[in-house]
Amino acid sequence: MESLTRQDRNAPPPIRRLDPQDPTPAQTAPEHGATFVAARRSIAAPQFSIRRMEVDKVSIHYGAKEAVKSVSLPIRQGEVLGLIGPSGCGKTTLLRSLNRLTELTAAAKLTGSIRLDDVDIRLIEPTLLRRRVTMVFQQPNPFPMSIFDNIAYVLREQGSRRVKKKVLAPQVHSALQRAGLFEEVKDNLDHPALKLSGGQQQRLCIARALAAEPEVLLLDEPCSALDPQSTAVIEDLIVKLRDDVAIVIVTHNLQQAYRIADHVAFMYLGDLVEYNSATRLFNEPTQDRTREYVSGAFG
Repeated sequence: MESLTRQDRNAPPPIRRLDPQDPTPAQTAPEHGATFVAARRSIAAPQFSIRRMEVDKVSIHYGAKEAVKSVSLPIRQGEVLGLIGPSGCGKTTLLRSLNRLTELTAAAKLTGSIRLDDVDIRLIEPTLLRRRVTMVFQQPNPFPMSIFDNIAYVLREQGSRRVKKKVLAPQVHSALQRAGLFEEVKDNLDHPALKLSGGQQQRLCIARALAAEPEVLLLDEPCSALDPQSTAVIEDLIVKLRDDVAIVIVTHNLQQAYRIADHVAFMYLGDLVEYNSATRLFNEPTQDRTREYVSGAFG
């Protein structure tokens, strides 16, 4: 078999035109044809919207490779922003840049600006920034200590480490309640966190992030390792939390993005191809590449 040239290997996948006679049920936009087989979207419109962060013409290089290319986005409290796109498109790199985790990679270089409440995040001490812009990762990562101490650890880091347990208890309980976990663990707060189920561990990690009282919560595929029931619980939680904190979620699950996101940004090969409300982006995309991605032509 003749080998592919370098140009062939680096070329984007071809756009597959969908057969308008295809009987597969789908949401349709009359002028464009079939696009997205949608799940039921039940979340209400946001009650309010407060801009917390502003991504302005951000590009990120790892050495000579440009992973993110001049992306601009608003991030608002009261809304969930979903970042979607195929693997390697730059969405996780962009997410990690929002609390300066990207710069922990020696070869990484960021240009453009990211502002938190109108202040460039490069002017904010990294530890302080990561309390205000917290992240929950793909795999649950509770500390090897009790459920209570997982939350108390964050509170002690913020203040005096000598604070007694009974003083911290109201804040620990509040964080667990906000994460929808308190009723399930209130009688076992001294039990090891690692004995919780996967879904409970992830909610504990969300509670731990919320204990810092952040302005922005970053979620990197938080449900990818969970069963459908746990995923549904986490999704309901995310929607409830959006009134208290701006939320950005990276997900490969398009149905999930449609179910819980207010706005969606579709990235491809480092470019921001399209940004729009979830209903518009999935049902009436303006870009051919978006239409083909949400219809399953590639990715």
